[in-house]
Amino acid sequence: MENILKVENLRVSYHTYAGEVQSVRGISFNLSKGEILAIVGESGSGKTVTAKSVLRLIKEPVGEIKEGSNITFEGKDILTLNRKNLEQYRGGDVSMIFQDPMTSLNPTMKIGKQICESIMIHRNISKEDAEKEAIKMLKLVKIPNAETRINEYPFQFSGGMRQRAMIAIALACNPKVLIADEPTTALDVTVQAQIMDLIKELQGELGTAIMLITHDLGVVAENAHKVAVMYGGMIVERGLVHEIFNNPQHPYTVALLKAIPKLDMNSDERLISIDGTPPDLVAPPKGCAFAPRCKYCMPICKKKIPDITDVSDTHKTMCWLNHEYAPSVDLSLGADDVKISSVQRKDAIKKENIKKTHSLIEVKNLKKYFKISKDKVLKAVDDVSFDIKKGETLGIVGESGCGKTTCGRTILELYKPTAGQVLFENKNVYGMNKMEKRKFMKNAQMIFQDPYASLNPRMTVSDIICEGIDIHGLYSGKDKLSRVYELLNMVGLNKEHANRFPHEFSGGQRQRIGIARALAIEPKFIVCDEPISALDMSIQAQVVNLLLDLQNRFDLTYMFIAHDLSMVKYISNRVGVMYLGCMVELAESRELYSNPLHPYTKVLMSAIPTTDLELVKKKKHLDGGEVSSPINPLPGCRFRNRCKYSKKICSEAMPKMKKVGNNHYIACHLY
Repeated sequence: MENILKVENLRVSYHTYAGEVQSVRGISFNLSKGEILAIVGESGSGKTVTAKSVLRLIKEPVGEIKEGSNITFEGKDILTLNRKNLEQYRGGDVSMIFQDPMTSLNPTMKIGKQICESIMIHRNISKEDAEKEAIKMLKLVKIPNAETRINEYPFQFSGGMRQRAMIAIALACNPKVLIADEPTTALDVTVQAQIMDLIKELQGELGTAIMLITHDLGVVAENAHKVAVMYGGMIVERGLVHEIFNNPQHPYTVALLKAIPKLDMNSDERLISIDGTPPDLVAPPKGCAFAPRCKYCMPICKKKIPDITDVSDTHKTMCWLNHEYAPSVDLSLGADDVKISSVQRKDAIKKENIKKTHSLIEVKNLKKYFKISKDKVLKAVDDVSFDIKKGETLGIVGESGCGKTTCGRTILELYKPTAGQVLFENKNVYGMNKMEKRKFMKNAQMIFQDPYASLNPRMTVSDIICEGIDIHGLYSGKDKLSRVYELLNMVGLNKEHANRFPHEFSGGQRQRIGIARALAIEPKFIVCDEPISALDMSIQAQVVNLLLDLQNRFDLTYMFIAHDLSMVKYISNRVGVMYLGCMVELAESRELYSNPLHPYTKVLMSAIPTTDLELVKKKKHLDGGEVSSPINPLPGCRFRNRCKYSKKICSEAMPKMKKVGNNHYIACHLY
């Protein structure tokens, strides 16, 4: 196939107070028409910097594409394009879905205007036609009530809906190359499947080439043609998707694949993670960047960067183990592992004893409504009830906009409730006096979904983590600094990061800072709102293992909100499924995943991505239909418009939660 985009010897550096950060160190790859190239690797490995370099978004003097780098699009050197040609190249020929939709969208402009702006610039059509195209694009990315929501601002959209709006902007001009930087990070599994199907449909119709940057290896297995694995600013392995998943040849690739939780995984096993942290690219190692974390490390690995070796015509790797004189090692995914080991997980509370433990949190008939206009009310949380036992993890899943985050924030009274009660240790949170509320605030913390908007850009990492410590007077002097270093180490960062500012970190690293901040004051209860959504697989495993370790050590209680259903099953004792503000099913995690009863739960389960290439070929997504709107919802079951089993009563009355099995509850007229 003809190469549409070619990158050769790309080297990019950033100039910081700490020194020159060598973010990308001499990488090369090709992208052909109609091809999907996935770039994977840990946060900070250089994936997003590579994407920004292709669009010439590296801004001098802070960032610099080094001499000797070469990027060509359809034979044209994009590093020499003038301003006029560069404007057409960006957005017209090559478009990008940015990683963080909240900071990428203009908060002062309506969503529709932002989509129209791109269409009018690059497609030269009238404002009226652009508005029609904008509505069409919002419908394509499954945003309900597109005609109305086109006039709303980004803050009125959920995280997942903002991501879909970003995708609409990127696709609106039918680009020849689409750079998708974590396009499904903030999306639930059903919309994720729909969006990837939409992107592939565009690719089929227009021959669009796609550079897919993601940490979700399931998405890679189901959609990519080729894979490039980045580590320490370099591509350490690349090949066709079946070569990377079935025959990985670099220890780092093997470690990433082993870090993925499987749906059939025993919940007593500890997730496999990679010891150590990624290299400091201010002073990159002389040899292989992965050497300090590799159990197969040889003396030469620390002295010299490995040469690129051919495994096949399409499969290449950078590892000394692939040279003739290297010892023979078994890198197969079934091989026994020592350093990347599986350790028995010890639940803070045994599942069989959950019923005997008292409830730390009780949510009773909780409602949170937002008045959109004089005659429109968004019922984000509508009559939800559940409890969370002391030491338990309750997982909350559901599509973007279903009310998961709003429910968590209302429990902590970050939003004032419309109605209902939340009891914490049998005390009504909404009726506490000032001293009781201060104590509750220390005992209940939140890990926020958006690591960009939730970190103060004017504060150092140390100051961000210390904010809660100072408010509650927990540590002082050297003890406080030691606590900061301990927390940074817990979440996979170095103590050198303490004096840096948020803008100096990747999205995944910022998420880890947010986790450290929540853990700083040793709370009893934590609302984990998508705490691993911006993290790669290996760091996800580290963080989830960390959360479980802390739960064991301090008897913590979690409300774990996430889109990754595999991880939710692993970490949770029970799982609740929400749809448009309502809880539709609640059961023990193993029971829910092995025997989902609600039609909506079945749709969610069918959309879970898998890295098993044989299952990918056979897999079918259940048709979930169009997402309804929680604005002025009609009477009856809110899933009825998407449910093939809908009957007359479904449109007449809202189903009530009823017990259908041992600790299994469902709100559905079918039961």
